[in-house]
Amino acid sequence: MKRFFLWFAVVSLVLAGAVSYFADSDPDGLDHVTERHGIAEHARDHPLADGPLADYTVGGDDRLTGPAGVIGVVLTLLVAGGLFWLLRKKSARG
Repeated sequence: MKRFFLWFAVVSLVLAGAVSYFADSDPDGLDHVTERHGIAEHARDHPLADGPLADYTVGGDDRLTGPAGVIGVVLTLLVAGGLFWLLRKKSARG
């Protein structure tokens, strides 16, 4: 089981670091519809729009989408792993 999770983490990191450079910069379907129907006119910036990983980049640099993807995967794996560890410890005691 540990081998599976190790390979899962490795594949996730490789995909996040490499494939993210091929992501399309054009708006997705939801953005297109909101712009077409005038809904986007009422949109406001998200409070974290100036955050360090905003727009799937590091510091707003479009050349750093790969590192942003890797950071996102690492943070997600840490949070999920921590939650699973906590829940497993609780259920083992109960």
